[in-house]
Amino acid sequence: MKPILFAALFALPLAATANTLYKCSDESGQVLYTNQKGAGKNCTILSRDQPISSVPALKPRASAPTPADFPRVSPEQQKSRDGDRRAILEQELGNEQKQLEESKRALAEQEGRIEPTERIVGGAINQAKVEQRLNTYRDRVALHERNIEALRKELGNLK
Repeated sequence: MKPILFAALFALPLAATANTLYKCSDESGQVLYTNQKGAGKNCTILSRDQPISSVPALKPRASAPTPADFPRVSPEQQKSRDGDRRAILEQELGNEQKQLEESKRALAEQEGRIEPTERIVGGAINQAKVEQRLNTYRDRVALHERNIEALRKELGNLK
């Protein structure tokens, strides 16, 4: 175990320098490009391996000032628009709640009955066909519940 650890300690510096490119020159002015920094040589780092991104950096957008002829809305007009929006959303919420109740009622009616096509020879019930029929009613209930949740969230976001 110790020889492996000892060898790993000596391999670490080699692995770190293997990804670095040096430009070295000796006393006679001879230039050498290498990935190993020599002792006693005048060496400078040319490059190091670094993570490469193939995605170009996004250029920050300069914020353009609002044009002078840009339409402006008065605070009273905006408040009126917000009130109209709230009224429309509340009306939609009421409609969705009514449709949810109707869908739940239809589902309850369907759960209590068995269609003739859902019976197997001998009078047994084909549960897969029953579930298939009921799933359309369950999907309608779930749709209205999601719509109600979205409308409530939208109403909560209003000022």
